[in-house]
Amino acid sequence: MTDWRAARRRRGRPGFWYRLAVLILRPPLMVLTRRDWAGTEHIPDGGAVVVVNHISHFDPLSFAHFLYDAGRLPRFLGKAGLFSVPVVGTILRGAGQIPVYRESDDAAKAYSAAVEAVRAGELVAIYPEATLTRDPDLWPMTGKTGAARIALETGAPVVPVAQWGPHLVLPPYRRGPSLVPRRTMHLRAGPPVDLSDVVGRPVDAALLAEVTERIMAAITDLLEEIRGERAPAVRFDPRQQGLPLTGDPRRGSGSTDSTDSPDSPDSIDRRTA
Repeated sequence: MTDWRAARRRRGRPGFWYRLAVLILRPPLMVLTRRDWAGTEHIPDGGAVVVVNHISHFDPLSFAHFLYDAGRLPRFLGKAGLFSVPVVGTILRGAGQIPVYRESDDAAKAYSAAVEAVRAGELVAIYPEATLTRDPDLWPMTGKTGAARIALETGAPVVPVAQWGPHLVLPPYRRGPSLVPRRTMHLRAGPPVDLSDVVGRPVDAALLAEVTERIMAAITDLLEEIRGERAPAVRFDPRQQGLPLTGDPRRGSGSTDSTDSPDSPDSIDRRTA
């Protein structure tokens, strides 16, 4: 059996809105980009959390393409404002994507929805940095605790993925894409992050920070393999640099990001502790 047939069997039959999204997005991605996929054997069946670095507003498309080709229908966490956009919001809601409510009493709903989805056997896709990286060389920066919380709550595997190349199509906070020459999307999945030694430990701030750093380290290791370079010894922390945690750091606060971790804003930490 060929790989695409195996992937199709793993996916099953997506609903109407998911099929529509694939019909709209996959053909141009096939034409406009090249694909360098690796490690898809690490994407499991059943409930799981998959985490990835964030380098471009284009990379949700390449990441979703990678997971779809691996045979899974991911459920992304996206900022709530996208769900009110005509047509786009209808497709997102119909495809079961999960809205993230920033600075709102509803902020914890994304966490609950993600936990429920994982327990139902679905694949939840999370950007643990919660925004585009602020690292000047686009290395993964410090992470948020949402993926760690979901993994510890559900016991589901956390699969790291690194990507490189989407930033050449659309550099961070640029409005116009660059589609010529045809760019290669490099995506590589690794084995699940080893959390066997923390099973049963009380979930507190120290444990969440430890697990989150393991997640970021796993992503960084994969990105080093793709880039053939070494990441900085100290992970970039926007708080220490006095940068806003969302939006274009050159313009101050405010957000144009399309994807978020479920613990953004930090108020979710208090509501789910």
